[in-house]
Amino acid sequence: MQEQQKQRVSVYIDGFNFYYGLKRMKAAHPEWKKFYWLDFVKFFDHFKQENQVIQKVYYFTTPPLDDDKVNRQSLLFKANRLINGNRFETIRGKFYEKELICPVCRNRYTKPEEKRTDVNICARMMLDCAQENTDVLFLVTADSDLMPPLALIKRAYPDKTVKVFFPPKGFSNDINNFMQKKVVKLQNNKVRFQNSVMPNVVAKDDKSYTIPPEWNV
Repeated sequence: MQEQQKQRVSVYIDGFNFYYGLKRMKAAHPEWKKFYWLDFVKFFDHFKQENQVIQKVYYFTTPPLDDDKVNRQSLLFKANRLINGNRFETIRGKFYEKELICPVCRNRYTKPEEKRTDVNICARMMLDCAQENTDVLFLVTADSDLMPPLALIKRAYPDKTVKVFFPPKGFSNDINNFMQKKVVKLQNNKVRFQNSVMPNVVAKDDKSYTIPPEWNV
């Protein structure tokens, strides 16, 4: 009997949502800090079914403005690519200066605002559906701005399966209701986080990356 072909799973992580969710969780539970150093492919492998395979994890983010944060983020991504090869990919947005007016003194000031992430996620999800690159989509976000692609995929690609994961401490009533409450709350999956933390030193093919000291609990 011919083996049944496995369904291809693509994961789309809203990086700001995910990281700041972990950060809020860490504030209440300091041991969650070690989950910053996560193997993302291995983590979501724990959520797939037996007839599925994680073929790609996309991490959508914008480089931080602080050099130390940039270095930590870079180490995380390089370690994931070293372990997972082309199964892990980062897609970057950009910070823009937004002009605001103080409601008290009426002075003008600028504040960096992250842009493009929602559009990048939407574009990649729709492209993968249109080009038949995936069978199952895992979307990691609690941002209701991503409701339009969810609704469009449901309508235009009914053969695709979509599963939403709320980052720790994240929640969206709009998404929750649209998905008929079949949403995974990642903060309830501590064991899966624990089982997906990378070694302090990730080494392969004469390359190695070490966990940032600030994350080494």
